[in-house]
Amino acid sequence: MELELKGLTKKYREKIAVNHVSAVFRPGTYGMLGANGAGKTTLMRMICDVLTPSSGEITVNGNRISAMGENYRALLGYLPQNFGYYPDYTAKEFMHYIAALKGIPKTAAKNQTRQLLELVSLKSVSDRKIKTFSGGMKQRLGIAQAILGNPKILILDEPTAGLDPKERARFRNLIADFAKDKIVILSTHIVLDVEYIADHILLMKQGSFLLSGSTQELAHEIDGKVWTCTVTKESLNNLNERYTIVNLHHTSSELAVIRIVADERPQSDATAVEPTLEDLYLYHFQGEEREVLKNA
Repeated sequence: MELELKGLTKKYREKIAVNHVSAVFRPGTYGMLGANGAGKTTLMRMICDVLTPSSGEITVNGNRISAMGENYRALLGYLPQNFGYYPDYTAKEFMHYIAALKGIPKTAAKNQTRQLLELVSLKSVSDRKIKTFSGGMKQRLGIAQAILGNPKILILDEPTAGLDPKERARFRNLIADFAKDKIVILSTHIVLDVEYIADHILLMKQGSFLLSGSTQELAHEIDGKVWTCTVTKESLNNLNERYTIVNLHHTSSELAVIRIVADERPQSDATAVEPTLEDLYLYHFQGEEREVLKNA
């Protein structure tokens, strides 16, 4: 199985949401990281054939998805950022409805519904209406419906939104098992969600892929740019204005140990440390995240 993006572009009048993106996906887990507004959701909607590209094409095993029609959609499982559901349906009814849309026979639909609802810890509430569910329960139902039918290509847009830490850990284990012989692409701005399970990381910025590679490969891109040092309360404020502080731990009322991402040594006693994927993310996206917060 090979999914290929060829010069994919999406424009909205003068705005370019996705800018000439090319990539090849084979079985494995791909984590797409980027700040809000980087173009991740637009790209995923094009991969799912929900949006038509302004230019470029998408192929599966050399066949254009625009010509494959239902045959392509049969390969897909999709969890959008805000997935739609019928509030008066029970979880079981909703799964049966999605199974019918996917053309899954009734007996298989019943068996898969039972297995998947148990897998996402919703079996005990399978006869409750979705409108009574918490946000995390609805998200788990969304994950279950995406996996229904054992799709060969699974697209997940912000799949862990609303999940607590325990649920997120369960989700990561579920995806790790599911992705053994399938293409799984998940989009998020939560680094930990992809750091543990993704075979390949894609950093997306302003509609294009900025970097791609394994977690270790990408983290080494900023070797010599992550530092730790002990600072006073006075110097902390100054450093915070000039650099990205990744972590802060107060050791006393006057002193703190900080982790900084910076191109140069922030102060004379700073020690270079091994970078992580989170350091890399903040190095490239901290400015954009601040702009999103400022304009929210």
